[in-house]
Amino acid sequence: MRRGTPPSPALGAACTALAAGRLVVYPTETFYGVGARALLPAAVRAVAALKERTGADAAPAKPISVIVADRAMTALVVAYVPAVAAALMTCFWPGPLTLVLPARDDLPVELTAGTGHVGVRASSHPVARALVAALGEPVTATSANRAGEPAACDVATARQALGAAVDVYVDGGVLAGGSGSTVLRVDDDGARVVRVGAVSIEALRGVLGAFPLAIPS
Repeated sequence: MRRGTPPSPALGAACTALAAGRLVVYPTETFYGVGARALLPAAVRAVAALKERTGADAAPAKPISVIVADRAMTALVVAYVPAVAAALMTCFWPGPLTLVLPARDDLPVELTAGTGHVGVRASSHPVARALVAALGEPVTATSANRAGEPAACDVATARQALGAAVDVYVDGGVLAGGSGSTVLRVDDDGARVVRVGAVSIEALRGVLGAFPLAIPS
């Protein structure tokens, strides 16, 4: 994708770091996230190591979701978009809804953890949106904390947790926190709620209609 011009020096520094394969921390609607170029395997491996998301055999233990600038950018990570997923994007993007969709075969394995699916969303936070748009590529969107620690609502907490492993911290103030994005896996034959979050089940049902929806008990 063609890169744009960052709208501020802080985002310019973050884009430079990302382009070089390094890590940044940036704000989203709810928590701070760790960003890396989602299509660069070495950068994604660095995120997985930082988040301690590899098992004893060094295989990915948990997927890493990504943020895109818009629906068009999903083509870089998603094999195809089911029709109902397209309707959800129209209704809830940009916003805190992560759609887990069939992944392209050429993605770094850390993004999918071998599931064949990848989590993707378009953030409504202006800093996150500007960062991805300026880079021109999807960026990882995992929370800025170590495994087992609470997610960070401010830069100081993220910096204390991750330290010098992150090159650039983009300060977006104190964030809302809460339950994070809703995570919904969508296939041609149905949808399954992976995590209940900022987008309610009722709101999802309003778009899905009679389309099958599985909800965790």
